Amino acid sequence: MLLLARLAGFFAAHGMWSIADGGGPITPLLGHEKADGRRGGARFADEDLELAVKAGQAALAGNAELAARAVLVFDGYVPLPSGRTDALIIEGAEYEPALRTLRMAVPYRPSPFAVFRPKFLLADGVERDGFAALGDAFYAGVDSHEQAGPLWNASLDQSI
Repeated sequence: MLLLARLAGFFAAHGMWSIADGGGPITPLLGHEKADGRRGGARFADEDLELAVKAGQAALAGNAELAARAVLVFDGYVPLPSGRTDALIIEGAEYEPALRTLRMAVPYRPSPFAVFRPKFLLADGVERDGFAALGDAFYAGVDSHEQAGPLWNASLDQSI
Protein backbone atom coordinates (compact mmCIF):
# COMPACT_ATOMS: atom_id res chain seq x y z
CA MET A 1 0.00 0.00 0.00
CA LEU A 2 2.98 2.33 0.54
CA LEU A 3 3.94 2.09 -3.14
CA LEU A 4 0.36 2.94 -4.08
CA ALA A 5 0.41 5.98 -1.78
CA ARG A 6 3.70 7.11 -3.35
CA LEU A 7 2.23 6.75 -6.84
CA ALA A 8 -0.82 8.71 -5.69
CA GLY A 9 1.44 11.51 -4.46
CA PHE A 10 3.30 11.72 -7.76
CA PHE A 11 0.15 11.92 -9.88
CA ALA A 12 -1.66 14.21 -7.43
CA ALA A 13 1.31 16.59 -7.67
CA HIS A 14 1.05 16.43 -11.45
CA GLY A 15 -2.64 17.30 -11.21
CA MET A 16 -1.98 20.24 -8.89
CA TRP A 17 0.68 21.49 -11.28
CA SER A 18 -1.96 21.52 -14.03
CA ILE A 19 -4.43 23.39 -11.80
CA ALA A 20 -1.84 25.99 -10.80
CA ASP A 21 -1.02 26.50 -14.48
CA GLY A 22 -4.53 26.52 -15.92
CA GLY A 23 -6.99 26.85 -13.06
CA GLY A 24 -8.76 23.51 -13.46
CA PRO A 25 -10.72 21.42 -13.65
CA ILE A 26 -8.16 18.92 -14.85
CA THR A 27 -8.76 16.20 -17.39
CA PRO A 28 -9.04 12.94 -15.41
CA LEU A 29 -5.67 11.20 -15.38
CA LEU A 30 -4.95 7.51 -14.83
CA GLY A 31 -1.36 6.80 -13.82
CA HIS A 32 -0.10 3.26 -13.52
CA GLU A 33 3.06 1.52 -12.42
CA LYS A 34 4.28 -1.94 -13.44
CA ALA A 35 5.95 -4.32 -11.00
CA ASP A 36 9.36 -3.31 -12.41
CA GLY A 37 8.68 0.38 -11.65
CA ARG A 38 7.91 1.52 -15.21
CA ARG A 39 5.14 4.13 -15.25
CA GLY A 40 2.62 5.29 -17.79
CA GLY A 41 -0.56 7.24 -17.95
CA ALA A 42 -3.67 8.10 -19.90
CA ARG A 43 -6.08 11.03 -19.86
CA PHE A 44 -9.83 10.73 -20.23
CA ALA A 45 -11.16 13.78 -22.04
CA ASP A 46 -14.85 14.40 -22.59
CA GLU A 47 -16.97 17.56 -22.65
CA ASP A 48 -18.94 15.92 -19.84
CA LEU A 49 -16.50 15.65 -16.90
CA GLU A 50 -18.68 13.02 -15.22
CA LEU A 51 -18.45 10.75 -18.28
CA ALA A 52 -14.69 11.26 -18.39
CA VAL A 53 -14.39 10.25 -14.72
CA LYS A 54 -16.55 7.16 -15.31
CA ALA A 55 -14.32 6.14 -18.22
CA GLY A 56 -11.28 6.55 -15.99
CA GLN A 57 -12.90 4.51 -13.22
CA ALA A 58 -13.67 1.73 -15.71
CA ALA A 59 -10.04 1.75 -16.85
CA LEU A 60 -8.85 1.64 -13.23
CA ALA A 61 -11.11 -1.35 -12.54
CA GLY A 62 -10.16 -3.10 -15.79
CA ASN A 63 -6.36 -2.80 -15.48
CA ALA A 64 -5.77 -3.33 -19.20
CA GLU A 65 -2.10 -2.36 -18.71
CA LEU A 66 -1.61 -5.27 -16.27
CA ALA A 67 -0.14 -2.80 -13.79
CA ALA A 68 0.87 -3.62 -10.24
CA ARG A 69 -0.90 -0.44 -9.08
CA ALA A 70 -2.73 2.54 -10.56
CA VAL A 71 -4.38 5.79 -9.53
CA LEU A 72 -7.10 7.89 -11.08
CA VAL A 73 -6.89 11.62 -10.32
CA PHE A 74 -9.83 13.90 -11.08
CA ASP A 75 -11.42 17.15 -9.96
CA GLY A 76 -14.23 17.16 -7.44
CA TYR A 77 -15.23 18.52 -4.08
CA VAL A 78 -14.81 17.46 -0.48
CA PRO A 79 -17.01 18.56 2.41
CA LEU A 80 -14.93 20.17 5.15
CA PRO A 81 -15.95 22.01 8.33
CA SER A 82 -15.29 25.23 6.39
CA GLY A 83 -17.72 24.11 3.62
CA ARG A 84 -17.59 22.44 0.23
CA THR A 85 -14.05 22.75 -1.07
CA ASP A 86 -12.43 22.08 -4.45
CA ALA A 87 -10.33 18.93 -4.29
CA LEU A 88 -8.44 16.46 -6.37
CA ILE A 89 -9.99 13.07 -5.78
CA ILE A 90 -7.64 10.12 -5.98
CA GLU A 91 -8.88 6.57 -6.40
CA GLY A 92 -6.18 3.94 -6.35
CA ALA A 93 -5.87 0.21 -6.75
CA GLU A 94 -3.06 -2.11 -5.81
CA TYR A 95 -3.69 -5.20 -7.95
CA GLU A 96 -0.98 -7.53 -6.66
CA PRO A 97 -0.87 -9.77 -4.68
CA ALA A 98 -4.57 -9.07 -3.96
CA LEU A 99 -6.79 -6.12 -4.78
CA ARG A 100 -6.62 -3.29 -2.23
CA THR A 101 -8.02 0.17 -2.79
CA LEU A 102 -7.23 3.68 -1.67
CA ARG A 103 -9.36 6.82 -1.87
CA MET A 104 -8.13 10.30 -0.99
CA ALA A 105 -9.06 13.93 -1.40
CA VAL A 106 -6.54 16.75 -1.66
CA PRO A 107 -8.36 20.04 -1.11
CA TYR A 108 -7.08 23.11 -2.92
CA ARG A 109 -7.91 26.73 -3.55
CA PRO A 110 -7.66 27.75 -7.21
CA SER A 111 -6.98 31.46 -6.61
CA PRO A 112 -4.76 32.43 -5.00
CA PHE A 113 -3.51 28.90 -5.46
CA ALA A 114 -3.06 26.81 -2.33
CA VAL A 115 -2.84 23.09 -1.58
CA PHE A 116 -4.30 21.84 1.69
CA ARG A 117 -3.54 18.67 3.66
CA PRO A 118 -4.57 15.41 1.96
CA LYS A 119 -7.48 13.50 3.48
CA PHE A 120 -7.43 9.70 3.46
CA LEU A 121 -11.01 8.54 2.88
CA LEU A 122 -10.34 4.80 2.45
CA ALA A 123 -7.29 2.56 2.68
CA ASP A 124 -8.05 -1.15 2.56
CA GLY A 125 -6.26 -3.11 5.26
CA VAL A 126 -4.59 -0.10 6.87
CA GLU A 127 -5.11 0.36 10.58
CA ARG A 128 -5.23 3.80 12.16
CA ASP A 129 -1.55 3.65 13.17
CA GLY A 130 -0.56 2.99 9.55
CA PHE A 131 -1.84 6.29 8.16
CA ALA A 132 1.29 8.21 9.16
CA ALA A 133 3.41 5.91 6.99
CA LEU A 134 0.91 6.28 4.13
CA GLY A 135 1.15 10.06 4.48
CA ASP A 136 4.94 9.90 4.38
CA ALA A 137 4.82 7.74 1.25
CA PHE A 138 2.32 10.12 -0.37
CA TYR A 139 4.56 13.13 0.28
CA ALA A 140 7.60 11.20 -1.01
CA GLY A 141 5.64 10.78 -4.24
CA VAL A 142 4.83 14.50 -4.34
CA ASP A 143 8.49 15.35 -3.82
CA SER A 144 9.58 12.92 -6.56
CA HIS A 145 7.81 15.03 -9.20
CA GLU A 146 10.60 17.40 -10.23
CA GLN A 147 8.41 20.23 -11.52
CA ALA A 148 5.30 19.89 -9.36
CA GLY A 149 6.88 18.98 -6.03
CA PRO A 150 8.46 22.40 -5.41
CA LEU A 151 5.24 24.16 -6.47
CA TRP A 152 3.18 21.96 -4.10
CA ASN A 153 5.51 22.65 -1.18
CA ALA A 154 5.60 26.39 -1.84
CA SER A 155 1.77 26.46 -2.00
CA LEU A 156 1.07 24.19 0.98
CA ASP A 157 -1.39 25.58 3.51
CA GLN A 158 -1.74 23.32 6.56
CA SER A 159 -4.72 25.25 7.96
CA ILE A 160 -7.36 22.70 6.86
